[in-house]
Amino acid sequence: MTPPPDSSRTTVARPGGNVGAAKAAAGKPAKATGTGARRRVVKTKPAPPGPPRRERRAARQSRIGRTVRRARQVWRDGGRLRPSGYYALLSTIIVLNLVGLVMVLSSSSVEALANYGSSWLFFKRQLTWTVLGLAGMAVTSRIDYRGLRRYVGPLLVISAGLLLLVLVPGVGIAVNGSTRWLGVGAARFQPSELAKLALLLYCADLLTRRATNVGDWRSVLRPVGFMFCFFGALVMLQPDMGTTIILAILTGTILFVGGVRMRHMAAVLGTGFGGGAFLAIVEPYRRDRLMSFIHPFSHYKEGGYQVGQSLIALRSGGWTGVGLGAGRAKWMFLPNAHTDFIFAIIGEELGLVGCALVLILFGALAVLGVRTTLRAPDRFGSLLAAGITGWIVGQAIINVGAVTGALPVTGVPLPFVSFGGSALLFTMCATGVLLNVARQGR
Repeated sequence: MTPPPDSSRTTVARPGGNVGAAKAAAGKPAKATGTGARRRVVKTKPAPPGPPRRERRAARQSRIGRTVRRARQVWRDGGRLRPSGYYALLSTIIVLNLVGLVMVLSSSSVEALANYGSSWLFFKRQLTWTVLGLAGMAVTSRIDYRGLRRYVGPLLVISAGLLLLVLVPGVGIAVNGSTRWLGVGAARFQPSELAKLALLLYCADLLTRRATNVGDWRSVLRPVGFMFCFFGALVMLQPDMGTTIILAILTGTILFVGGVRMRHMAAVLGTGFGGGAFLAIVEPYRRDRLMSFIHPFSHYKEGGYQVGQSLIALRSGGWTGVGLGAGRAKWMFLPNAHTDFIFAIIGEELGLVGCALVLILFGALAVLGVRTTLRAPDRFGSLLAAGITGWIVGQAIINVGAVTGALPVTGVPLPFVSFGGSALLFTMCATGVLLNVARQGR
């Protein structure tokens, strides 16, 4: 039995209908014939053409122009509202850099002439890095420090990657038994200096976000301790105990200013001192340095030679020194005269007066840094200022203590004064952030 036809598919023949269907099947529009209903075919309109090339170029230029104008506005805003503390801090930093340029020229001229044929080699390099550092300081002092919080994650990743890259055989540059640098020839970069800035921003940002939970060690101490141990372990593998100590100082300063409980701080300090003592004893060369620090002339040949020559230079300088450029220690008697032990050359050539002036400058920087910390407009700025001040002043204390025999030698340069490329660059960038906080202070 044949099923009934589907009513939904029933078609009604209209005049001209078959002709239109045939033409439609052939891909041609149907023409209406007769008096019946007409089939309308809607033609799709082509997409309108895009703007001409000239208009697109003008749009790109307008976007670039807006970006440039915005950058100019940020730069102009960064130069306003400078309190007196800003100028005092800026003047202190500039004077320390000038002292460094003069003393690098004096302390490195003999070694540069003997090894490279030019007494000006190290001075020219230091001058180049000083100019780059001043440019970096100018940029960071004009940009609002609060905007740095969005770069905490990328800085941590980049710093960790570069520290791992240093440890790859054939990639890192080894000098005097330590693999701390990346680069080619004289163009070298020390990733641990970037790690200082990255860890500083991370700690300040974390303690700002978790200000209400600062009493809970799980919320603050655990992540900060993990990050410090991670970076400290990478730096110690180079090995570089001096930089690890600086990382510990700036981290501890931020924790203390951030309001961490004293019993937690005591536990952190105890653990830090215990770990530092273990690391100082487990390596033979560190153990020799520790013994030479206690009795430098009794262990003159085992590791006290450098400290002994430093003390001889300081003693021969007297009150006013033997005269700028007339020192004898730089004539291959004192190793690293233009880097870690430049303070000994200052004492020999400028005497106790010159040493006192340098110490006064660092003391003024410490006072101005504490003042900036107390007058910062918010918690993040206060923690940044405290960490940067602890970083620079703590490094200066460790260097001067090693030169004078009051502390073991750790290979830490004197900020702004010792010869150094990336160390000077990132220290100047950090002081630019400190200047930005001081400019916006109450």
